[in-house]
Amino acid sequence: MKRVGSVIELLPDKVDEYRRLHAAAWPGVLAKISECGLRNYSIFLKRFDDGRCYLFSYFEYVGDDFEADCARIAADPTTREWWQLTDPCQRPLENRASGEWWATMEEVFHHD
Repeated sequence: MKRVGSVIELLPDKVDEYRRLHAAAWPGVLAKISECGLRNYSIFLKRFDDGRCYLFSYFEYVGDDFEADCARIAADPTTREWWQLTDPCQRPLENRASGEWWATMEEVFHHD
């Protein structure tokens, strides 16, 4: 199993919209996530006093080919339509890796 954490900025004026979207996440998007081996998927919000907001996502990957499964998710028409709603709420970090939207984080500690 692979654990994945990533981070992205959430535009402060889009917090309510982002919450509303995820309160009624589309079944087709959730099904594709599960079909492609992502489990225990969570997104957390952190607001700062200066108005900045960040999202932290965590999931566990239980498949055999992470890159191929991520490509399957990205190619899914329903997921792509969903991203048209969620992406305008977000601002990627400037120091993310090439090709990333959410910046992947380094795991520095884990305990079961």
